Amino acid sequence: MITWSIDPEIFSLGPITVRWYGLLFALSFVAGFQIMDKIFKRDKRTEDDLNDLVWYMIVGTIVGARLGHCLFYNPVYYLSNPLELLAIWHGGLASHGAAIGILSALYFYSKKKKESYFWIIDKVVITVALAGFFIRLGNLFNSEIIGIPTELPWSFTFTSVDNIPRHPAQLYESIAYLLVFFLLFYIDKNKFKTIKNGTLFSIFLILVFGFRFFVEFIKEKQTYFEDGLALNMGQMLSIPLIIYGIILFYQKVIKEKSLS
Repeated sequence: MITWSIDPEIFSLGPITVRWYGLLFALSFVAGFQIMDKIFKRDKRTEDDLNDLVWYMIVGTIVGARLGHCLFYNPVYYLSNPLELLAIWHGGLASHGAAIGILSALYFYSKKKKESYFWIIDKVVITVALAGFFIRLGNLFNSEIIGIPTELPWSFTFTSVDNIPRHPAQLYESIAYLLVFFLLFYIDKNKFKTIKNGTLFSIFLILVFGFRFFVEFIKEKQTYFEDGLALNMGQMLSIPLIIYGIILFYQKVIKEKSLS
């Protein structure tokens, strides 16, 4: 059993507080930018194209993730306290909301640049998987999104919550997303000349949200209205994304092979 009593704040300087979550969130963009820079240079895209993409991604991720958390998981509270929608530093970013925000932002980006939508998404999901790794680590430092009680030897006791050994659900997700990142990065690096646009996106949807669906079974409920439901909000939001990923994978990989 691991006793987890890490302070979510790294240090404070007057009114400025640096938190692990914010640092890891920022690192996800820095690392993602470095990866996309190499991909864009390899695929003969300009630096201006990449810089524009970064801003679309930042806005899409933050707005989508925040609205997703507020409207999917606690709409009554946030609609009654609209200013809290802006209080990102209080925590509360939803991966499903981020997915919707990113997909919407990339649609407008593809229209502006007259670029293939699926080509852009295929490259972006590589960095999104890596961002998922960093963000779930941030959740671990915040002692949030905790798992249900367990007696497994690698259980975590989140002392800021209670003294009960629990599944480190955030760590499970973090490791899974890192493995997805390595897989997508490997495929793109070795198959970028021949792979069909949309293939990496389909793999991302199936693996990331497939894992998310199953890991939810060992998470504590995140909102009151999930009590008594067979599936929680995270699982219900994951199902259509998994189905779409399977359909897209069939169209881009299996159907193409059968026709060739």
